[in-house]
Amino acid sequence: MTETSDHSILICTACKGVDAANKLRAALAERVSKRFALRAVACMAGCERPISVGLQGPGKAQYLFGEIEAEADIKPIAVFAQPFLASETGWSKASERPERLYAKILARLAASRLEGKQ
Repeated sequence: MTETSDHSILICTACKGVDAANKLRAALAERVSKRFALRAVACMAGCERPISVGLQGPGKAQYLFGEIEAEADIKPIAVFAQPFLASETGWSKASERPERLYAKILARLAASRLEGKQ
């Protein structure tokens, strides 16, 4: 059975460049489910705290982290990605995320909902 990419991990290329984003993407590819599409994207407005990394899933809260360092933060991002993927809502408290990510969160956005639905 082939897994499809229905979730995304977005990696900003703006401040540190495409090479840094691709290095992070390659390292994450070895550690996260194939259900995550690993996408290098243009500016995610985390320029004061590069590299920015976001997690998205259908009907789930979205997360944006900053100051992600390839060597030190690959494992914490991969660890956080597992319960995010398994969660119906994507919602988590800071204490449920790896400690290294506590101070790196830039935003948590509520899940988008279709007009007229809760």
